[in-house]
Amino acid sequence: MWYAILGTDRENSLAARLESRPAHLARLQALAAEGRLKLAGPLPAIDAEDPGPAGFTGSLVVAEFPDLAAARAWADADPYLAAGVYVRVEVRPFRPVLP
Repeated sequence: MWYAILGTDRENSLAARLESRPAHLARLQALAAEGRLKLAGPLPAIDAEDPGPAGFTGSLVVAEFPDLAAARAWADADPYLAAGVYVRVEVRPFRPVLP
């Protein structure tokens, strides 16, 4: 089953985000290597691919897990959550339709 994981950043999270980014990306790369990552990326705070100092408002990950509990456990172990980047993480079942 696929799950959408939506992390919401706290205000002024850019420095903490940049510091913990390598560990965050390593976990995503592990999912990709297992063929379980559909997409992942940050949500810019402004309408720009590189928001600069405006930073980000969160991140979206769509990945495959055996069940909701496994998806939740993976999300709860995210380095961004541990570093205080995220103030909230939602995990929801997701059913890809297109493409």
